[in-house]
Amino acid sequence: MVEKKSKVVILGCSVSGIAAAKYLLSCGYEVYVSDFGKLPEKFKFDVENLASKGVKFEFDGHTLNFINNAGFAVTSPSIPNNAPVYEMLKELGIEVISELDLAYLNTENKNSFIGITGTNGKTTTTSAVAHLLSQKFKAPECGNIGKPPVSFVLENPDWFVTEISSFQLEKSKYFRAHIACWTNFTPDHITWHGSLEAYFSAKAKLFLNQSSDDFAILNGQDEKLMEFAPKCIGQVFIFDKELNDNCAFINNGAIYLRAFGVEEKIIELSKCNLTGHHNYQNLMCAIIISKLAGLSTDMIRSGLMTFYAPEHRMEKFAEFNGIEFYNDSKATNPESAIAAIDSFDDKKVVLIAGGRDKLTSLDEFCKSVNKHISSVVLIGEATERFAEELRKNGFTSIYREDNLESAIDKSILLAPDAVLLSPACASFDMFSGYEERGKVFKEYVLSKISR
Repeated sequence: MVEKKSKVVILGCSVSGIAAAKYLLSCGYEVYVSDFGKLPEKFKFDVENLASKGVKFEFDGHTLNFINNAGFAVTSPSIPNNAPVYEMLKELGIEVISELDLAYLNTENKNSFIGITGTNGKTTTTSAVAHLLSQKFKAPECGNIGKPPVSFVLENPDWFVTEISSFQLEKSKYFRAHIACWTNFTPDHITWHGSLEAYFSAKAKLFLNQSSDDFAILNGQDEKLMEFAPKCIGQVFIFDKELNDNCAFINNGAIYLRAFGVEEKIIELSKCNLTGHHNYQNLMCAIIISKLAGLSTDMIRSGLMTFYAPEHRMEKFAEFNGIEFYNDSKATNPESAIAAIDSFDDKKVVLIAGGRDKLTSLDEFCKSVNKHISSVVLIGEATERFAEELRKNGFTSIYREDNLESAIDKSILLAPDAVLLSPACASFDMFSGYEERGKVFKEYVLSKISR
């Protein structure tokens, strides 16, 4: 357990670092924030405000004198495992915990955490759960989706609906989710973690740190997760696979739940505002979690009927001259793009893809394109490899454009039923993040409509 002393060091002047500093300051600690880089402009106001209240800051490196004599250190998820500061802390005998640990250790009700992880789908699932539970409980969405959970500790919510990345789990020691969900597992963040196995192990910590009184929710269509299921310590629920009990599945156009010996029809798919099988999987996760958290079936059903996908996730935002426009900018890897592409049947769809290549296999991506897409418009650094792989797989209706705006123009000229931005790549070659990419896409399309 973390030893409480008057001084605590926070590594990283980030969203989680600022939140941890505010919380620890309110608890009476001497707070020191150490960042290897320069002061981020977007946190300048927070830093000045905290400094006026006695918080100490250092930038451009972690120094021994600044860090020494701390009771413990709270690290930000973006700091890589091989950062020299960790060795420095080890030599000084200073324990390092995550911001998740900090929130968990200081929360009175240790069974109030819902943890949702996965390569894809975790944000939609987290938003859906928070939306459903808010009908009855104080249940803020937090973690990787927005405010860090430590921001809500003093508010004592009924549930922390927490989206959790592998980066956050990597340095977590004490955090335990009473209800943990793993949406899926596909290759991602390999460079950061060092290997696919290390990436999987980081995710698995969420489930291996549970007790027998907790619940583990896993994807029944994910072979890797089904192999992992027997290792789970909590009671296992499976989604998207029909079992004798403790499962959610689709039958005759509706989602059903079997839990603790009782089967219920939850909702018809036609009454949901989300489309695509991947989104139905997210809703199945949300249904199981909400039922375990104490929500009635009627509340789950009514909540699902008023839930819409978060921005940049298969977001249908416009229709112009008979063309539907879908913003799926959050699809930063091929697997996520495949889920969006597979949502379309019997439509002429132009796909806008490309960006900074993650260099994972494109075999399944090309199969989905061949099946569901009429033309592909490529942009960004990944253009050459994507074009080559598509051609090798027999797909030839490929266009190349220099920027997103010209890609939209080309897509409209092709007169499809739908234009889908689902890049299958990171955005950093052209944009600050997938949010900016999606915003540019939407604004340019809407500007053409308003002319």
